[in-house]
Amino acid sequence: MKGKLILEDGAVFHGVLLNNAQATGEVVFNTSMTGYQESLTDPSYCSQILTLTYPLVGNYGIADIFMQSRKSFVNGFVIGELCDKGSNWHYEESLAEFLTEQGVPCLYNVDTRAVTRHIRSAGTMKGIIVADDASQADIDNLMSVPIRRDVVAAVTTPERYVIEPNPEAEHVYNVVAMDFGVKTNILRSLQALGCRLTVVPASTTAEEVLALNPDGIFLSNGPGDPSDVMPIVEEVKKLLGKKPIFGICLGHQLLALALGAKTYKLKFGHRGCNQPVKNLETGRVQISSQNHGYAVDGDSFEGLPLKITHINVNDNTVEGMRHQELPIFSVQYHPEASPGPDDNMYLFDEFLAMMKGE
Repeated sequence: MKGKLILEDGAVFHGVLLNNAQATGEVVFNTSMTGYQESLTDPSYCSQILTLTYPLVGNYGIADIFMQSRKSFVNGFVIGELCDKGSNWHYEESLAEFLTEQGVPCLYNVDTRAVTRHIRSAGTMKGIIVADDASQADIDNLMSVPIRRDVVAAVTTPERYVIEPNPEAEHVYNVVAMDFGVKTNILRSLQALGCRLTVVPASTTAEEVLALNPDGIFLSNGPGDPSDVMPIVEEVKKLLGKKPIFGICLGHQLLALALGAKTYKLKFGHRGCNQPVKNLETGRVQISSQNHGYAVDGDSFEGLPLKITHINVNDNTVEGMRHQELPIFSVQYHPEASPGPDDNMYLFDEFLAMMKGE
């Protein structure tokens, strides 16, 4: 069935609907050349319509080991060619089968680079996926659906659970991971280094976190505007100075707000696994995996005990910060990759060193 993507500024992009389904959400693009399953199951895309710039998608199928959360939280998927025959020794099912099982509306045979160029020029905006013959009334109704704001509540774990550490680790560190939409590979990365992880829901209070007597606290990635979850920011404030803290992506933004800094929305965000980041402490530039639509305002650090440690080479946005007095640091990008390069895995080692008191 023929379908189309309609943006709120009136731009229309035609394609083919995988199933006769409709979708509405903020339309964003990812520039990665691989990792479509990891992107589809990254909770940070919750309630968004995800567009991939790489033209061939589905060529290695779907496998459970690549899942980054319990399900896909995207509202829609817009791609170029939908490959129906995957070739991979991990192959378990086709991408089309996965999308159907997950209930993700998919529009394919779309000129996704044209979509990307339009968003880069006009900025991220709401869009809808509909059948080509959809009535104007249906289009108007879908376009009037508000963008979901309670996305962290939608993706966080419903209950606490524990992940035991790598049995070969020399030392075990008890870490409380606050789940705002955590990716599986973040937890795997910490586990591999010897962390015993207690993963708690986003609504967990500071008192409940500290009652677990952790060696360190991890604030995870997640979707949405950090200013929409100010009650969480208030809990993070209570954790400052109590234990070593490491934040990634949304966790980085929540830390910034808790420490008195500000955040803002980017024009079209950073989403892909080819983003160059400069470490200002070493002068090295490393390639990173990223997925965020908001950033920390470096100008708001004035008068605060915060130091910018990393910047994005493309636009000089803040990619990392460190507290100058307390054992607290965070990054905007994803050191755990999945997909993407593993240039930045050293950050997990720095978290361990912080918990050791080094």
